[in-house]
Amino acid sequence: MGRRSLRNCKLCAWECGVDRVEGELGVCRMDARPLIASKQLHPAPPASYTVFMTGCNYRCLNCQNWDIAHYPDNPEGRTWGLQDPRELAVEAVNMIETLEGRRIGADRIFFSGGEPTVHLPFVEEVVREFRRVTDVWKVNFDTNGFPTRDSMRRIVELADSITFDFKAFSDGVHRALTGAPVEPVLRNLEFLIPSHLNKIWEVRVLLIPEVHDEAEIRAMCEFLADLDETVPVCFLAFRPNFVLERHPGAPLDLLERAVEIAREVGLMNASWSGLPGLPGEVPPSVRRRAEGLVDVYGHRGAALAAGYAAEVGCSKHPRDCLSCPRSGSCPVKRYVPARRT
Repeated sequence: MGRRSLRNCKLCAWECGVDRVEGELGVCRMDARPLIASKQLHPAPPASYTVFMTGCNYRCLNCQNWDIAHYPDNPEGRTWGLQDPRELAVEAVNMIETLEGRRIGADRIFFSGGEPTVHLPFVEEVVREFRRVTDVWKVNFDTNGFPTRDSMRRIVELADSITFDFKAFSDGVHRALTGAPVEPVLRNLEFLIPSHLNKIWEVRVLLIPEVHDEAEIRAMCEFLADLDETVPVCFLAFRPNFVLERHPGAPLDLLERAVEIAREVGLMNASWSGLPGLPGEVPPSVRRRAEGLVDVYGHRGAALAAGYAAEVGCSKHPRDCLSCPRSGSCPVKRYVPARRT
């Protein structure tokens, strides 16, 4: 399959069908070049040699890696460049086996981004070479949950572990935050958890105050618990970032309450992580815009997130980045925050 799948690209659930080899661009705005943004030993669980791939099929308002995800459209977008798959595989093994790699407990190569599904054929090539070089170290794939069914099966085949970002259960909240529908994400969780629970490192839920209310958190937890009560879930503390740079960080009581809700619905392995309580305040202009979007999204938290998007120029509501006439010149992708946390 490999490079051929870029000729009529349907790697993610947008299924744009563009010929990336010929330079056509879909929602992710990436051509056929598998550009690496950065590489480093990283202690965050699972400890690894992490390869951050450039580009993303989402346009999240809260993106912490916005300069990677929104390359080449963002004025401050950055990339490291191209690398031969075998060279990267050998480099990863060598770095894992360094003194520093052993000190942090690194035991795998970890593909992140952006969204590495955008470059799935390249990741597969690297993993094939990685398996030839070592039968000791592992592979982790970090995803936003938006691959197609076929791509998700390919990810399961190549990965020893999967970290899965579950951003919302309600379609309105998910669209407001990411610009994408939630159905493919729920479908992939329904595929992964019952059949491949052993490969899920954890499902990660970033909690954004006022956007994720108790009802939304409970809906997410109930959905996961219905699939398997033992699935590991980690609630992450939102910190002000990107378009949401002025929004308040997640308070400690929100994180603790999320864990309580998870346990109330039967989830056995729920925890939280991050730095809670970073200061911020919703701008009055965003609240005014949000009031006009409540009926559109049917959820006040979704409307608040959409208010931030509208504030920077997003005019398609509910957000849908595939059908948006400004998809190729998206004001969200071009946003440069003043605040970085």
